[in-house]
Amino acid sequence: MRCVFVTRDRFPSSMYKKLEEVGRVEVYPYGESPWSTRGVPKEVLIDAARRCDALVIYIGDLVDKEVLDAAERLKIVSTVSVGVDHIDVEYAKRRGVAVAHTPYVLVDAVADLAVGLLIAVARKIALGDRLIREGRASPVWGSLMGVDLKGKRAGIVGLGNIGVAVARRLLAFGMEVVYWSRRRKPEVEFALGIKYVELDELLSTSDFVVVALALTPETERFFDREKFGKVKRGAFFINVGRGRLVDTEALLEALEDGRLAGAALDVFDVEPLPPGHRLAKLDNVVLTPHIGSAAVETRERMAELAAENVVAFFRTGKPLYAV
Repeated sequence: MRCVFVTRDRFPSSMYKKLEEVGRVEVYPYGESPWSTRGVPKEVLIDAARRCDALVIYIGDLVDKEVLDAAERLKIVSTVSVGVDHIDVEYAKRRGVAVAHTPYVLVDAVADLAVGLLIAVARKIALGDRLIREGRASPVWGSLMGVDLKGKRAGIVGLGNIGVAVARRLLAFGMEVVYWSRRRKPEVEFALGIKYVELDELLSTSDFVVVALALTPETERFFDREKFGKVKRGAFFINVGRGRLVDTEALLEALEDGRLAGAALDVFDVEPLPPGHRLAKLDNVVLTPHIGSAAVETRERMAELAAENVVAFFRTGKPLYAV
């Protein structure tokens, strides 16, 4: 009988029911929120890869060469995420192990958060909230003076599904939207009335830089000192892609020397962000702990889709959404 190993014990129950259609389900007693990015121990994954036919994992569960080398029975790894930087996808392919993910379903949730972060940093919402809670709210003409969105230019870096959804939302605020992406999207330009520009122009002219770029070996630390040096002085930087797209030290320098007016970040190069981190000490920075897809309906659907990938693989030979 097939064995399906799931690394979290509190995913939605509908996931486990679907997986039971194709095999015996083993669940690791994770012991905390299933959406925590703390990975299960490496030895657990190695043992599961040796004994089971499928792994259902989440961000933080590192399926690397060591795990895949132990794969005696393993045929598919299905992750409850869009990003797959926690999986050595190329090595998995060489080992004959399929990799599946959960795209599309979280697009709206992440785009909503991106716009929420943009508004929060532009209008100093988080700072205002903190000042009130601390009993020291300042008048609006002081430290809580923000900026309007209407008429401002938003530059989106990475026009995948999430980037497109962000563009639609920002247009509704009366913003001008431009984008740069590794592949130009003329059909989206026509449909939305947005414009493609070269990256240097986007950085030097945008009032808000919104990052929705995928993390690949080529885009790791994509935003370095050179790129932050090209950003329009007084711009805001919003990242809902991956933390490792950004050189954090370079970002801090741009914030501390006034190049950037502020930043709003849902992702970090080290997660969770260590206590007392310099980013957390800056009043012009809004921080959320990688909650882009953290809406009840979205997360439930992601878990179900990860299970459907496994079911489809064992029934048809192909997951619904292969990487």
